[in-house]
Amino acid sequence: MGEEGTSPLLKEEHNPGCPGCAYDRRKNLLRGMPYKEFLYVWMISLTAALPISSLFPFLYFMIRDLNVAKRTEDIGFYAGFVGASFMLGRCLTSTAWGIMADRIGRKPVVVFGIFSVVVFNTLFGLSVSYWMAIATRFLLGALNGLLGPIKAYAIEVCRPEHEALALSLVSTAWGIGLIIGPALGGYLAMPAENFPNVFSPDSLFGRFPYFLPCLCTSAFAAAVLISCIWMPETLHKHKGSENENQSIEGLEAHLIDPEEKVEESGSLNTKKSLFKNWPLMSSIIVYCIFSFHDMAYTEVFSLWAESDKKYGGLSLSSEDVGQVLAVTGASLLVYQLFLYPRINKILGPINSSRIAAILCIPILFAYPYMTYLSEPGLSIILNIASVIKNNLAVTIITGTFILQNNAVPQDQRGAANGLSMTGMSFFKAVAPAGAGIVFSWAQKRQHGFFFPGDQMVFFLLNVIELLGFILTFKPFLAVLEQYNRN
Repeated sequence: MGEEGTSPLLKEEHNPGCPGCAYDRRKNLLRGMPYKEFLYVWMISLTAALPISSLFPFLYFMIRDLNVAKRTEDIGFYAGFVGASFMLGRCLTSTAWGIMADRIGRKPVVVFGIFSVVVFNTLFGLSVSYWMAIATRFLLGALNGLLGPIKAYAIEVCRPEHEALALSLVSTAWGIGLIIGPALGGYLAMPAENFPNVFSPDSLFGRFPYFLPCLCTSAFAAAVLISCIWMPETLHKHKGSENENQSIEGLEAHLIDPEEKVEESGSLNTKKSLFKNWPLMSSIIVYCIFSFHDMAYTEVFSLWAESDKKYGGLSLSSEDVGQVLAVTGASLLVYQLFLYPRINKILGPINSSRIAAILCIPILFAYPYMTYLSEPGLSIILNIASVIKNNLAVTIITGTFILQNNAVPQDQRGAANGLSMTGMSFFKAVAPAGAGIVFSWAQKRQHGFFFPGDQMVFFLLNVIELLGFILTFKPFLAVLEQYNRN
């Protein structure tokens, strides 16, 4: 069973000096799971996810302190563009990083991506102006090409029977990072105010109140960067190998000019262009719609929870928001490791995604009415709603992720994941900016006739959720026969 995942080329010969061949020899001898390589997959995926949304719990206060917003109601407007800059940068470079990883190797791209996290995430915490914050977030996204290569790496380090676990490690670490990151941001921002006995106002963390959460994330990334010295390379590098060159050129051809390249090489005639692979493209589009919704929700949740009750918010502190997200992150770990695999086995990725999308709608409708609650009922209800909403969101994203990776053969996964990351990053770049603008507008219409105030924000989030739900059905979503049987 283990040999079925290897290509005919690898069965016939192992080229000396090729790191991919050297690792394949080790993999063929290993009967158990590659725990060390799985640990790399987990840590690198977590490193990629932590900086993405760690700023949202303190972004409201950061924009306020940078004195760029003239009115309190305008803070959401400016916050949206800071949140969007990371995804805009990643949108512009994800495909290029995927192709580069197929050319020079997974390890160099991963190492450079982690190094960029260390540098630019640290600089973001030291931002002294609005434009410095935008520039550092943009460069952090543009130079962070981790997720696409690590998805391909996760498949390549294990035998076929362990591929499902490898993919779940990526999605689990990613989901947890998107929750733990904001929790760190909420707990550690403004330490001179929250922990005056430890941090003085004149210290570095007093002068830069949002540096500590960024420094902690960067320190973790630095530790992962050092550990990557011992990370094995899995890309095959056969000097002078015609077949290997055709394989690399073929991956680029699927993204650039597939018809011309197929005509040139008979060995690629059996490969379908990624853009003509509708099971892949339809699953990517559904993935992008739900990613847009999740990113908009992440931004709105923190802005709404921290805004004043007179504007329809909850008047919570960044520490309060961090506590909610920490509870959510712990629940996410339990859910992904113990509950989701059973749910997916029974319902399949499509049905589980549909059910999760439908259940999200009434939960989001209930959010604006929490402003009428008082403690301790508010904290209990808010934590329950956040736990359920985020676990449902991870159910949807993991389901679409499974569909994408099973819609292409293994030698196209690097390019397919790069294409998926480009599309998803574009939608996630638009989401925070759009959410910030809508949130700022909604807070100015507290007495509107149709969904006044923040009710309009959560109504629009539900519209996007409903659109994603509709797109999970035929004729739009094309899936493999094995999922149709579910």
